[in-house]
Amino acid sequence: MDGKLKISVGAIVLLAASTLSAAANEKVTFGTNWLAQAEHGGYYQAAADGTYAACGLDVTIMQGGPQVSGRPLLLAGKIDFYMGGNMLQAFDAVQQEIPLRVVAASFQKEPQVIMAHPGQGLDRWEDLKNADQYIIADEGAQSFFQWMVTEFGFDPAKRVPYTFNPAPFIANPKSIQQGYVTSEPYAVAKEGGFQPNLFLLADYGFDTYATTIETMQATIDKRPEVVQCFVDGSAKGWYNYLYGDNTAANAAIKKDNPDISDEQIAFSIEQMKKFGIVDSGDTEKLGIGAMTDARIQSFYDKMVKAKVVPAGVDIKKSYTLAFVNKGVGIDLKK
Repeated sequence: MDGKLKISVGAIVLLAASTLSAAANEKVTFGTNWLAQAEHGGYYQAAADGTYAACGLDVTIMQGGPQVSGRPLLLAGKIDFYMGGNMLQAFDAVQQEIPLRVVAASFQKEPQVIMAHPGQGLDRWEDLKNADQYIIADEGAQSFFQWMVTEFGFDPAKRVPYTFNPAPFIANPKSIQQGYVTSEPYAVAKEGGFQPNLFLLADYGFDTYATTIETMQATIDKRPEVVQCFVDGSAKGWYNYLYGDNTAANAAIKKDNPDISDEQIAFSIEQMKKFGIVDSGDTEKLGIGAMTDARIQSFYDKMVKAKVVPAGVDIKKSYTLAFVNKGVGIDLKK
């Protein structure tokens, strides 16, 4: 009887402790900048496999999309973390005196590519400026395309807007088009029946970090342990997503975005690995999420030269290295 009582009491204590622990996990919301996809896989992985929970966070992922504007929610304190595009938005925040900081860079390379038709004299980077037409969206025309013009002599007069429909590119073999290495090449292969030449801008000097984790300075000041847990958990999530069992994460992605296919997810993961989007360069020693002062300064200098951002911005206010470069998760790489 006494033994049974001890077991029962012990079980109750354990149950109470686990319930208390679950209740004690701090609720945070991470807003993504687009519909759920493999390019967000590390965060879904960490939420699905308990990695965030293990260090004390109950994370809700709020997916973005065409009708969702996440950054204002971050500024208003409605969400805790936001998925930035690249460092240009962070530089802009400094100019606007918004106390926003990038605390980690999930992508070492922005996935932006220029695609060309094979066998049309557009098989090398230096050939691309000779294309008859450059299909570039308005946002790209104001950022990376300005760098292409300044650094490599592309002709602004040849640029036409990209409407996120590959048909004009497929129809014109002498055209080039922007895209994400994880997305548009898949669409072109399916709809056009050919594999386009791919030129990753990061490999030619467009050295911004991308898919950043942004938060407000107030969060860093008041809840540094929450920031560290989210950064560390995300890094581990990316290692497990890329190199481990990502079944649960992909199920969560498909639940949020039912239109995405298993084939598209598999293609995106393959491309992220092949092109070193998440894990390459500095991450090999510093871990996923790595950032360096030198790299951010290099990108800023190029954007000043291309007249994308003004000189004199105190870019040190756009990020902090306090939460990264600790090698977290490297041991999970299989």
